[in-house]
Amino acid sequence: MNRCTVVFRIVNLACLVLWAAPLISTTVLAQSLTVTGSLETASQGKTRPRQPNSEDAVVWLTSLADTHALPAAPAKRHFTLVQKNKTFEPHVLVVPVGAEVDFPNKDPFFHNVFSLFDGKRFDLGLYESGSSRTLHFDKPGISYLFCNIHSEMSAVVIVLETPYYAVSGRSNRIEIPQVPPGRYMLHLWKEGYPADLLKSLSRPIAVSETSSSFGTLTLPERANVPLAHKNKYGRDYEEPTTPGQVYIDHH
Repeated sequence: MNRCTVVFRIVNLACLVLWAAPLISTTVLAQSLTVTGSLETASQGKTRPRQPNSEDAVVWLTSLADTHALPAAPAKRHFTLVQKNKTFEPHVLVVPVGAEVDFPNKDPFFHNVFSLFDGKRFDLGLYESGSSRTLHFDKPGISYLFCNIHSEMSAVVIVLETPYYAVSGRSNRIEIPQVPPGRYMLHLWKEGYPADLLKSLSRPIAVSETSSSFGTLTLPERANVPLAHKNKYGRDYEEPTTPGQVYIDHH
């Protein structure tokens, strides 16, 4: 075999790999499924599937098998939780383990974001309008966030070890994209509901081309009462400050 023949075969092999790669990618994507379902609230024996109470519920899937036929899609690693108009946006943020979250202050006054409950415990300190802080979430858990200056502000950061999740909006429909076929445990979280009740709604599901829906999850109707909390020093909040007033930490 001469040198020209070897070079010709190598070039042909390279062309074959480049030609086949899109087909392999298309096959992988075709095997991924969108898992669907819905959330409804029940009141006095009746269900009302399109209540505001269904908003900001988190549904996620964890594998019941050691391996998957397909790798998970690369997870997003950088997120933003904005402070504006004395509100966190979004109110519920789901991130993968290892993600970084920016906390920009877009209000014309100071904020101080902290979390002393389950999940990641932290205190970003006092920072002014136009500035930002960044936090690394390195382990799974649920963190309830507050502002040490404005008692009405709250948010939740949920850190998961799975890329298969969805957050419900005003519609009761839930869609979890790009899920490989397999066996999973379905989990649900909704603010204001006890952990034992939410755990009782977990159930195994099988995802396949003929079965990619988990049906309907039913929650009892509850008032959206904010989680009772004190400031980061364990004290009651002081009277609200005016927008132009400089906040002084008396600790």
